[in-house]
Amino acid sequence: MKVLFVSSEACPFAKSGGLADVAGALPKALRKRMVGCRVVMPLYSSIKQELRDNMTFIGYTTVPVSWRNQYCGVFEAKSDGVIYYLLDNEYYFKRDGLYGHYDDAERFAFFSRAVLHALPLMSYKPDIIHCNDWQSAALPVYLNAFYRGDPLYSNIKVVYTIHNIQYQGKFGMEIAEDVYGFPESMNNIIEFDRCLNLTKAAIQSADRVTTVSPTYSMEILTPYYSYGLDRILKKCQDKLRGIVNGIDYDIYNPETDSFIPSNFSAENLKGKEVCKKKLREELGLEESSTAPIISMVSRLVEHKGFDLVKAAFDDIMSQDVQIVVLGTGEYELERFFSEMANRYRGKVAVKLTFDEALAHRIYAGSDIFLMPSRSEPCGLSQLIALRYGTIPIVRKTGGLNDTVRDSGDKVGNGFTFGDYNAYELARAVSRAREGYGDKSGWRILTTRAMTEDNSWKKSAGEYVKMYREMML
Repeated sequence: MKVLFVSSEACPFAKSGGLADVAGALPKALRKRMVGCRVVMPLYSSIKQELRDNMTFIGYTTVPVSWRNQYCGVFEAKSDGVIYYLLDNEYYFKRDGLYGHYDDAERFAFFSRAVLHALPLMSYKPDIIHCNDWQSAALPVYLNAFYRGDPLYSNIKVVYTIHNIQYQGKFGMEIAEDVYGFPESMNNIIEFDRCLNLTKAAIQSADRVTTVSPTYSMEILTPYYSYGLDRILKKCQDKLRGIVNGIDYDIYNPETDSFIPSNFSAENLKGKEVCKKKLREELGLEESSTAPIISMVSRLVEHKGFDLVKAAFDDIMSQDVQIVVLGTGEYELERFFSEMANRYRGKVAVKLTFDEALAHRIYAGSDIFLMPSRSEPCGLSQLIALRYGTIPIVRKTGGLNDTVRDSGDKVGNGFTFGDYNAYELARAVSRAREGYGDKSGWRILTTRAMTEDNSWKKSAGEYVKMYREMML
């Protein structure tokens, strides 16, 4: 079985969020299960030179983008045993940043069609093309409309994964023909609420639609979570499936992590205490034998639950805890946390940046990880926290509900709350703070968290099972 994984970003080449982690780790896990899997992505100018030096040019083609014909160079590279194809067009991809440009619709119309057009150059005929998010959502539409008559494409199946349904690829209908090349006869597929909606089109055109957790796959069938697409998803519910993400255990491994000051394991947690001590020194937190460090590593946006954190902050700080925040985002939230760092000097540390090495040190040196999201398709941070023995507090939504179980039953791995309000959040923090005070019980909880398997091994098995069903 051969799978071509289509992603607008992938580690180690380009990353803006969790999609890159998935595109870097899942294909590697699939190969371990004897599935041939290769990845295709844009060749961004931001890709490091040392990675470019290992790329091989394998050819070029001309890609129709509506009435335009655009050059597409195809480069091949290898990382962790996985072959990557990187599609080159400097007009579209020699930019600062991966997204947020005025012509993103045209850039990813090119990318979606270029994947199909460049397939003969790859010498790789996939049984399944696995598309991800709106940037490649046009691909199954193009495949069905323009390529099925060619034997190379006639039997290819398509999976479309929704990583976050909030981002749907919505544009004015005026670009449907001029940019995407979709004739008016296709409006029943591509149009939704008088807009061009690429996610809606992919849901209807793909053979399978997946989300990144079972709970989220059910949530998006309701108006509250679906951003308008619930009625489309209900019509296609028979091909909808939720498969929870994993994390790369080679990258996130407290026993070998080079970013942290002392390595540790579930059997020997002495190194975690060293990490905690060093983190306090690095961030200017007071020494304390009683206060746990509660951390948040996230984009500072409301739907991550930071409005609840704001409302409950003084109550949380009254409980003998220390807070660490790493991330950037909305101005009001950045200003709030800066003010809290000044108000609670020595007890609150805030870094308004993204620093991968510091993120690892925070995961390793913290006791508790706070993730009270309003919605969370899957979430990777809670999985990383568990790997490093940092106990998560989460709201029961999406993938958080599927991966974190309340320890009140003595078999859970964290602390959870259901209602989206500040009181529930503060109460969950209070329960975690009380649990931290029981040193022997906390040690058991930490060991339980670290010995769970949240790698891609199980999730890759679910994808293989789905792929095989599609081939029947």
